[in-house]
Amino acid sequence: MPRRSYDQYCAVARALDAVGDRWTLLIVRELLGGSRRYTELHADLPGVSTDMLASRLKDMERDGLVTRRRLAARGTASVYELTPRGRALLPALSALADWGAPALGEKRPTDALRAHWFAVPLLARLARHFSGDVDVVQISLDEGEFHITLGPDGPGYADGPAERPDVRLRMDTTTCADVAYDRISLAQGIESGRIAVAPLCA
Repeated sequence: MPRRSYDQYCAVARALDAVGDRWTLLIVRELLGGSRRYTELHADLPGVSTDMLASRLKDMERDGLVTRRRLAARGTASVYELTPRGRALLPALSALADWGAPALGEKRPTDALRAHWFAVPLLARLARHFSGDVDVVQISLDEGEFHITLGPDGPGYADGPAERPDVRLRMDTTTCADVAYDRISLAQGIESGRIAVAPLCA
């Protein structure tokens, strides 16, 4: 199928030609956390149909945002990962998260939630707080754990605990949202006792 285009000589239009379709940027959000198998992507994108996900991944491969790599140890299994052009969308997702934050309000009963969905807006907040003296921060919520990389290998994040985090933060989801969307600072969360900080690794 040929790529649909706005046919406008405009950088915004060209960007939307590649990422303006439904689900595309949420797939980018997931792959910013590292390589993912199709089944993993489908599990963390509640509401997307298998046909839609497959179609979007093909479009993203065609547009140079995603590559598919076969896992040698798993026979026919493959993973999807972002290209450098795909990873370059991180600032755009961060800006969209900031723009969308006022619309969040209270979590609705129908809202799905994954802990690592807070990672993108947290990147800038944690970088501002730690000012270069911490490379890896592990975040623990009731919904799960993820870790954020701020140092030479960052910025970035991955689902699950870090192998050797520099600091571990434990908080509830409301507090995480408050920090992620600048309603409170990380320092205020720690001082108030809403955020527990584990000692730095030796």
